[in-house]
Amino acid sequence: MEEIQKVIREDLGKELSELFVSFEEKPQGAASLAQVHKAVLHDGRTVAVKVQHPKVQTQSSKDIVVMELLVRVVHWLFTDFAFLWLVEEAKKNMPLELDFLNEGRNAEKVANMLSHHTFLKIPMIHWDLSTKRILTMEFAEGGQVNDTDYMKKHGINVNKISENLGKLYSEMIFVHGFVHCDPHPGNVLVRMCPQSKKTEIILLDHGLYQSLEEDFRVNYCRLWQALIKGNMSKVEQYSRRLGAGDLYPLFACVLTARSWTAVSSGISSVPVTNSEDVEIRTNAALYLPQISELLNRVPRQMLLLLKTNDLLRGIETTLQTRASSSSFINMSRCCIQAMARHKRSKVQSRRRRLQINLAESLCLWQLTLYELYLWVKASMLVHWFSALLAFVQ
Repeated sequence: MEEIQKVIREDLGKELSELFVSFEEKPQGAASLAQVHKAVLHDGRTVAVKVQHPKVQTQSSKDIVVMELLVRVVHWLFTDFAFLWLVEEAKKNMPLELDFLNEGRNAEKVANMLSHHTFLKIPMIHWDLSTKRILTMEFAEGGQVNDTDYMKKHGINVNKISENLGKLYSEMIFVHGFVHCDPHPGNVLVRMCPQSKKTEIILLDHGLYQSLEEDFRVNYCRLWQALIKGNMSKVEQYSRRLGAGDLYPLFACVLTARSWTAVSSGISSVPVTNSEDVEIRTNAALYLPQISELLNRVPRQMLLLLKTNDLLRGIETTLQTRASSSSFINMSRCCIQAMARHKRSKVQSRRRRLQINLAESLCLWQLTLYELYLWVKASMLVHWFSALLAFVQ
């Protein structure tokens, strides 16, 4: 607490008692860069105060130097170990993550960008109590997204949470190209909103974002469309455009966490099995040099997306909603919108714009019909199963 008080005194120029009615000594959460404390302002509002550890700024630069030295030594001893990209990413991202004002700006940007999703909650920033080392925000309670017991206790639909999380990230990646890249369970909370009585997703920790360049985003979008449909010529074409070269089959498998057999058949049509997961884990160890080479080849924008995909996949696995049809429908819908927006930006003719709009509407309409068909099919199966149980009993 002495260190916490010192940082607050240095940055805000006041003592804790002058700023807060109460300030809990035990942190709500603690990590390598900072820790978060619950506090109450003099006007009665409850806030979360994120305070950076005082020695992090100086220590982080030393850590990066040590990391670079170790990576270079290991690469010299084992030439297949080529992870210098890791040092480059740390050098670029660490200063951004240590600037809490940047985190606050990211939070407000994504809140405005996704404001039409009423199920999303981004805590409001208190700018008058925020600095580069202190971020004060609205306090939001909820259970971690991987806490199935919490969700069951509060009547939260696991499938709906997974579907809505997929909507958020599909739109961030494919439509806007501005992506929250740290969706580990501690940063994604769920709750039943006390006012609306509807389920909400609370997205925390906005320090690490990836802004995607237009060409990269469009090619990535086209690649996922090809992966969903199982169009292998397009998978190769857009994988190569994204720097994978002859390693495009490995790239497709790494990106989807699916076997080459599943990728070749179209990932939306082949369910995930335990045997496939075992096969992937086994091959990951065998192909480590090739994976290392692949990560060196692809654009740096891809690295944080791979991390994000992996974290989201981990959440889906915990919730047992991985590779559900709704996730592919959401991705497809965002890809259609993103491609239509890209095409409109390239044309001046009103007639051509109208054609693009009509084609977009038609594709979205077809997707909605397909979604309706899946819903009716599932409802009928549930009805038949219930009837069969009643007959047996």
